[in-house]
Amino acid sequence: MPERRTAIARFLDFVEWAGNKLPHPATLFALFAGLVLVLSWLAAGLQVSAVLPGSGKTVAAVNLLSGDGARRIVTSLVTNFTGFVPLGTVLVAMLGVGVAEGSGLLGAFIRALVLSSPKRLITWVVVFAGVLSNAASEAGYVILIPLAAIVFQGFGRHPMAGLAAAFAGVSGGYSANLVLGTVDPLLSGISTEAARLIDPAYSVNPAANYYFMFASTFLITVAGSLVTDYIVEPRLGKADGPPLSMERLSAGERRGLIWAGITGTIFTVLLVLAVVPEGAILRDPQTGGLLHSPFLSGIVTIIALAFFIPGLAYGMATGKFRGDNDVMEAMSKTMSTLGGYIVLVFFAAQFVAFFGWTNLGTIFAIRGAEFLKAVGLTGLPLILSFIVVAALLNLFMGSASAKWAIMAPVFVPMFMLLGYTPEVTQAAYRIGDSTTNVVTPMMSYFALIVAFAQKHKKDAGIGTIIATMLPYSLAFLAAWALMLLIWLAADLPVGPGAGIRLG
Repeated sequence: MPERRTAIARFLDFVEWAGNKLPHPATLFALFAGLVLVLSWLAAGLQVSAVLPGSGKTVAAVNLLSGDGARRIVTSLVTNFTGFVPLGTVLVAMLGVGVAEGSGLLGAFIRALVLSSPKRLITWVVVFAGVLSNAASEAGYVILIPLAAIVFQGFGRHPMAGLAAAFAGVSGGYSANLVLGTVDPLLSGISTEAARLIDPAYSVNPAANYYFMFASTFLITVAGSLVTDYIVEPRLGKADGPPLSMERLSAGERRGLIWAGITGTIFTVLLVLAVVPEGAILRDPQTGGLLHSPFLSGIVTIIALAFFIPGLAYGMATGKFRGDNDVMEAMSKTMSTLGGYIVLVFFAAQFVAFFGWTNLGTIFAIRGAEFLKAVGLTGLPLILSFIVVAALLNLFMGSASAKWAIMAPVFVPMFMLLGYTPEVTQAAYRIGDSTTNVVTPMMSYFALIVAFAQKHKKDAGIGTIIATMLPYSLAFLAAWALMLLIWLAADLPVGPGAGIRLG
């Protein structure tokens, strides 16, 4: 007798079925790009516009089917593709990963990890590692997500569940972390400018939400792990392929791991010396800080080297690499698997670029903020509504700082007049902005996630990803919003010197 599906599972099955009935993901992004062109023509013809809060500047819809629009499309098609951030990130990082994979290092490492780790904790470790990795988002998207899928497969679990758990931590829990990230000073600077519309002397520091985001790391870990184990993985059923073979490591593999560990340790020590001491070469030469340093802006290079060097050592120690031809062949083999992803990215890049040119995302954000302001809610219902609106707007406009630049001049003063500090408003915004990252194709790495999923589920498409990730999005939104309400009720500071109430 077939197993009876729960109502939630049947609903998610419908979402996946409907989504995957659509054309191939690359074709779908091409159609989206074409739809954006038509919408831009309609919106411009209807003179759709909005007034940018704070500056008073009018933002109007741009017609991409005009002469100027056509010229911009023709001259920018190539740079839209080559300038799409995830493309270069993935290609460079995968050169290093290719060496680590081709040498056998990744396979041996995963087997050693699986054989030595308690099975019941692996979901929690993956989600927690995902949250921590978003401090350097490229590492999470490019490395952790596909690695988590393989680790789950090694445990005899569905690799898509591992992919989903890692994606939930990296992207759904984007604002949570134990350390400050590059987004913190960006948001705090915007919040400061908005707060000064009410209090010219007010200043929001980059650590303004640190206490709340620190605690949120554990909330996201718990919520993400429970959703994985009790909703996502049971729905996925049995994996398409066989589980990985988990035989014990040979003497040669153990020797290779030792040499990989030695070279990896040396690389780490050199990296620490280049980053930690005052005046170190990978710090910002102007300020001496890390937030805008060569270390963070060059993190993809560092990721590639972190895989290339131990992978090379492992291959030489085990005899897998006997010359430079073997190393180049390993790189080439990995790059050859990215053909489908490159095609997908071409069309995804055009869609994202076209949508940005139309100004429709900005107009939607401004109109959404105006609607919420006009509703007339106050207190906690207003905060909850604000979180939901931020989550919905994130479906159309991916950049956290760009959305906040639009919303902050409206909501920071509004909440200040209601007695709430700008830091609280910023924390509420970050909840909404993070939770829908995993279900919107506007997220720049979404196409990459589809490509990763297709390695483990051949017919995976956009519908597969949305259906798999929707439970995380809803659970994070509910749990995180509830946590903020409890935080406010307990009158706990959201960061150093950042209380709940003004005065």
